[in-house]
Amino acid sequence: MVFREIFRRDATNGDAGSTHERSADEKALVRRLDMFLLTFGCLSQVIKYLDQQNINNAYVSGMQEDLKLYGNELNLFTTYFNVAYCIMLIPSQIILTYVRPSFWLPGLELIWGLLTGLVALATEAKQIYVLRVFLGLCESSAWPGMMTLLMYWYTPTELAKRMGFYHSCQAVGQMMSGALQAAISDTLDGHSGLAGWRWLFVINGVITVVWGFAGFFMIPDLPNKPNPRAFWFEKVHAELSLERLERHGRAEPNKMTWAAVKRTFSGWVVYFIAVLYIATVLGTYGYVYFNLFLKSLHNPDGSRRWTTSEVNAIPIDPMDSDCASGGHWHHPCIIMSAWTSNPSSVPLSGAYAAYFISYICLGTAPLIMAWLADIIPQDPESRSLIVGVAVAGYYAISAWSQVLVWPASQAPYYRYGWQSSLALLVLVIIMTCALRYIDVRYLLPKRALFQAALDSQDVGPKDLADDRSEGPRKLSDPDRKVIGSSSITEV
Repeated sequence: MVFREIFRRDATNGDAGSTHERSADEKALVRRLDMFLLTFGCLSQVIKYLDQQNINNAYVSGMQEDLKLYGNELNLFTTYFNVAYCIMLIPSQIILTYVRPSFWLPGLELIWGLLTGLVALATEAKQIYVLRVFLGLCESSAWPGMMTLLMYWYTPTELAKRMGFYHSCQAVGQMMSGALQAAISDTLDGHSGLAGWRWLFVINGVITVVWGFAGFFMIPDLPNKPNPRAFWFEKVHAELSLERLERHGRAEPNKMTWAAVKRTFSGWVVYFIAVLYIATVLGTYGYVYFNLFLKSLHNPDGSRRWTTSEVNAIPIDPMDSDCASGGHWHHPCIIMSAWTSNPSSVPLSGAYAAYFISYICLGTAPLIMAWLADIIPQDPESRSLIVGVAVAGYYAISAWSQVLVWPASQAPYYRYGWQSSLALLVLVIIMTCALRYIDVRYLLPKRALFQAALDSQDVGPKDLADDRSEGPRKLSDPDRKVIGSSSITEV
């Protein structure tokens, strides 16, 4: 009975605004947010992954031979990018609380678009290493910054769907990168003296710069500090957005302070969410090397089984499954662990199937962030930091672990890759069950008390932000315990 009570679907439905029927004005606001904020974020995500994944497509499309990359250069391209991404990620999340998002996010997108185009001019691996470092610094703002913005604007019943849709655009970017490289290899290879893989970076750079300019007008900034250049956003929308925050017990966004930093790192949520997120993403990482698997296959006469265009195009189809994420990623881990250890023990068709199936779990990461928004609704500064810490932690570990776990020189017979993925996914299952138990048994009652104190004392989201920076308001002792910043972040 206890197990059933904890894991039933509506067990954590303690949001006071969850049963609120939206007015016509509120529905119109959500439509506008979807049309402008979410559209910009989704297309930026597609472009980001075009720019981030094109290095893999270029590598199997002539870059390896042209630049004589016969070691682990491909892994090092990823490593340099990840190190820079990790270094800049948390500072970017902090800067986002001081600089308008409509300046910060599109501005960095413009810069990384120019850097992407410069990769087309590279003549050796060292030049790409430098460009990948600066690309990592600029792109670090995109995913966590947009996730944070979505938490500010959408209610709990709206958030998970939007985050999932936004995150699924990673797969769209990867699909387009493969399709774009396949089309370029067939049509532009050698045009104006440039190899097809170089044209990929030129075209990606142009797309990124053009779309980056749109962000100055499409991002609404914050509910309490709207973007004056957002022609589609009216004053009534700002007032309604603040009312939505208050209705759902969420505080207004505020500038990052040392008090917020201390509050975040003195609680357990930041460490738990970070480990859960890192294990989830690293545990599903094997799909990235599908094209290396395809490139390694040969016919009995020694010729390549798949052409360059086919190597880029075949991974497109399984990415569709990312939009309908399932929960059976451990199956390909088991199959591929057996195949890489003893290829004769598993038919080649089984390896193909495992790679295709491995895409189905890529949509789970944003659900962790949506859950985070429900766990600490009263503390947007902590949420922003936790998102940054989780993603930075992933890139910090990925920067060195991928060279060891998924070295290109071992492709496709990785010694430890699929086995480590299986172990991480077992950890994810255990941690998810534990967090669900903690959320239902301990955090849900605290959120209910928090909302009750908010309603009874008429404490708005702005007042709540002031409470965190100036100390508790003059409430009764029970209410003060609810308002205190540690009430949600401590069990």
